[in-house]
Amino acid sequence: MADSEFIHSGDDKKGQVQEMFDGIARRYDFLNHFLSLGIDLYWRKQSVKALVLEDGQILLDVACGTGDQGFSALKSAEIQVVGLDFSFNMLELAKKKIDDRELADQFEVVQGDAENLPFTDNTFDALSISYGIRNVGTISAALNEFYRVLKPGGRVSILEFTEPEGWFFGRLYRFYFDHILPKLAGMMSSKSAYSYLPESVRHFPDRADFKALLSSEGFRQVEHRDLTFGVTAIYSGVK
Repeated sequence: MADSEFIHSGDDKKGQVQEMFDGIARRYDFLNHFLSLGIDLYWRKQSVKALVLEDGQILLDVACGTGDQGFSALKSAEIQVVGLDFSFNMLELAKKKIDDRELADQFEVVQGDAENLPFTDNTFDALSISYGIRNVGTISAALNEFYRVLKPGGRVSILEFTEPEGWFFGRLYRFYFDHILPKLAGMMSSKSAYSYLPESVRHFPDRADFKALLSSEGFRQVEHRDLTFGVTAIYSGVK
C-alpha cells in the first residue's frame, strides 16, 4: 500500500513497532480481552498445548508483551520461562504481573530483538511467539534465530492472525478488523496502532507460504491449525 503510514519490513519497522507498543502498553491487556471477547486467552492456551511442555524444561516466549503467554505456560508444567520483548513499557507491566503473582523464581523477562536473540545456541526446550512474528523486520531472520536457540528436538509454536478462507466469515472478519476494531480501540487507546493490525495481517504470508518459510529455516514436522473459523492459526515445528 503505497499511501500507508506504516512500514511493513526492514529495520525501520522495528522502531515503529517499538514506539507503537510502548504507547499502548497501559491498555494492552484490556483491549486484547475486550476486542477478542476474551477468546485470546483460549488461543494462547491452545498455543501452549502445541508445545507439549514437560517438567524441567525452559521456554523462551518471544514478543512476550505483558506476560500472558508465559503465565499460561506455567500452568501446564513445572517449567522456567524467559520472556523477551522489544518494548520497555510492555516489560515493565510484565514484571509487575510476575511480582504480583510471586513468580519471579520461574519467570524472568529481558528486553531484546527477535532477530538478534541474546542467547547462546541450543539453550531452550521450547519457543513460543504470539501475535509477534508479524511485527519483526525480517521474518526469515527471526525464524533463523528461533532455530538457533532451540535445542535439537525443541518445539516452536507461533500464534498469529490469519484471514478466514470462507466467503461469509471472511467478509465479516474484514469488516470488523478494518472498520469496527480501530474505532473501538481509538476510543480507549490508539486508533493508529489498531489500524496497523489489519494492514499488517494482510502483509503477512499466507498459511502455505509461512509454513514454507519455517521449513526453509530447518524446522520439520511443520503444520498449522486454524482456530475460530480461521481468524487465527497456530504454526508449529520441531528442530
